[in-house]
Amino acid sequence: MPAGKSPRTAEGRRATSAPLQTPRPALFSLLSFSSIPPHPTMLKSPFFLLPLAGLWSYAQAVTVYGQQGMTIPTGAATSSAAGATESTTPSSLTWINDLAAYNNVTLTPPALPSPMPNTNFGISLRNNAADVNGLSVAQKATFLGFSIEMSVVQQVIGKNSSFIQIPFLNLLATVADRAGSVWVRVGGNTQETATLVDSLPDNAMIAKDKENASNPTDTPILDFTAEMLYLLANVSSLVNAKWFLGIPFNDTANLRLQIAEAAEAILGDNVLAFQLGNEPDLYADHLHRASTYNQTDYFNEFGVVVQAIENDAKITSRGNLVAPSTQGTWSLDSVYATGFLDTYGDSISIVSVEHYPDNNCAAAFPDAGFGTPVNPQDVFSNYLNHGSGQTLVSPYLSSIPTAIAAGKQYMMFETNTASCGGFPGVSDSFASALWATDYGLQMAYSNFTGALLHVGGQDVSYNPFTPPPTNLSSIKQWTIGPTFYSSIVIAEALGKTNTSRVLDLFANDANTYTPGYAIYENDALARLVLINFMSEQGGQGAYTATVSIGGGDTGEANATPAQVKVKYLLAPTVAEKDNITWANQTFGGRFEGDGRLSGTEVIQTITCDTTANTCQIPVPAPGVALVLLSSDAQSAVDPSVTQTFATTAVTKTANTVTVDASVLATSNGQSGSDRQLSSTSKGSSSAGRTAGVAPGLTLLAAVVAGASVLTAAMRR
Repeated sequence: MPAGKSPRTAEGRRATSAPLQTPRPALFSLLSFSSIPPHPTMLKSPFFLLPLAGLWSYAQAVTVYGQQGMTIPTGAATSSAAGATESTTPSSLTWINDLAAYNNVTLTPPALPSPMPNTNFGISLRNNAADVNGLSVAQKATFLGFSIEMSVVQQVIGKNSSFIQIPFLNLLATVADRAGSVWVRVGGNTQETATLVDSLPDNAMIAKDKENASNPTDTPILDFTAEMLYLLANVSSLVNAKWFLGIPFNDTANLRLQIAEAAEAILGDNVLAFQLGNEPDLYADHLHRASTYNQTDYFNEFGVVVQAIENDAKITSRGNLVAPSTQGTWSLDSVYATGFLDTYGDSISIVSVEHYPDNNCAAAFPDAGFGTPVNPQDVFSNYLNHGSGQTLVSPYLSSIPTAIAAGKQYMMFETNTASCGGFPGVSDSFASALWATDYGLQMAYSNFTGALLHVGGQDVSYNPFTPPPTNLSSIKQWTIGPTFYSSIVIAEALGKTNTSRVLDLFANDANTYTPGYAIYENDALARLVLINFMSEQGGQGAYTATVSIGGGDTGEANATPAQVKVKYLLAPTVAEKDNITWANQTFGGRFEGDGRLSGTEVIQTITCDTTANTCQIPVPAPGVALVLLSSDAQSAVDPSVTQTFATTAVTKTANTVTVDASVLATSNGQSGSDRQLSSTSKGSSSAGRTAGVAPGLTLLAAVVAGASVLTAAMRR
């Protein structure tokens, strides 16, 4: 299969239990919403809060509970094939290594390039945007968001509208505080067969039917209730999160528009747009349409849905569809040739594509005819050069101007390092953070107006964030992937003014290992992003860029400031998976994240030579330097005091326990059919359940679903 094609897999592997150790108390966190005002777009759910046993009864079919005192995975590194290393794990816990999201594969950093690039070079810049050719369209700090597969919503976002994953809230708050808001898509292949139903057995929010899946990759058919939309609404009441949702497109003869009807009523203006069709150029390959299905067929079917939306009085918004979301088998120009934009331009707000640079399908589906599995070490270097991002955007350069001329946004609606789960040791290493930062800025420079990093389940290695398996949730926290750092870097690089325009500097004679970007904000040079794809070896690899603003042959007066501030994204090597820092702060390594940055922020101050009109910026190997060229440029990206969400209550104890909310930032809980929802009084469990913040309510319990397992995850 060509790179970028993206079949989905069956359900993720189920976590199995390990021997019980000495029991230890587990925590179940509750989040107080008493200080949060009612959200104007949220409706009160018709359901009522059920006892905890009832809420978890459905999940017990796929979740292992009660693993108290689970042994913590430990072990020394041992050599492995292809230059990789793996941590030795006790035999009872080897299943952890089998889950790609928590794999212990560490690759060998590529050798330094030969010949070496110049490690001392100059960058001459104009200060006035009016004097600069090739700047991008104005970009928003929300540029790099997230795409969450619909089938893993319960594991990643929350069990239901009252049980919200606190680390997820913290992560979104971290981005939103820098970007103003955060864009999240809930969808993927599973949106195509999803049906909104009134209720599900055991009050479940989402149910999967794999028995009737009609595709070669066992993508399950989903039923879901409005509870999922209330969940998203409650997230938006806490964090400024905006959502993309998908309208099912698998059967245009029997349309299901209920998700759009309900979302408009429940989410209001927190819905950004509705995707209509997900990778239609793969419908034939995935047996969703006849083998002859083509662009004209899609054009005709799209029109059927557009007309149905126009006739639906319950859908009041117009002109907010996302399409065609092709993945590369069809070019956008070939879709345009059907008259797509001319005919449906009034209905579309975003022209979209989806693409992955490579695939790991042979390893994910060893018996499906994809050939020999790829050795991750062999492709490691593919993600460590500027040419990767340039190559990825190249096929779209001819179609972007058409969309812009039509007044549309142009988005990479789903992407990540490799389809079919990514490459262990590549997708979860610091190399992926460098790659995503460069790729994201290259898309911004090329006039994409946004991109979404995909989030799957436990059987993918590229996740920006992943909850722990159920039977480690009492002692382990989330795993924050390297690409999540990229979303922060890009948000801070672009700033909140929505006026930032991006320029590829083709720095160092366009050397592929030392790329750089200039950010012009409010028509003036504001920030630089300098990237170093090399890992230091033998004292070599770091470089110094000597920046000059104005002066010389620019035709402008000298404008290099007396000093600049620099924030660094760093790791020891490109193969590092845990020790990653942004301005000296970190989310921690695997199983260590609660969604909040920890450590003291360190911003370097570099004194410039105003007489020579130069400023020397060192860039470690490997690393990213965000250079803030003025106090205004820094203040435009500095986060305020980020709102975080901490535990306020504990369970599984008969004693009165006082827990400082600042100490507990995430819930690590256990549950089962014999347990009830805790309260502040022993023997009492009468908390009311809501699905929204409604007038008269003073508390909404956001119970951390720390015991969730991603066994029902989809590998993208």
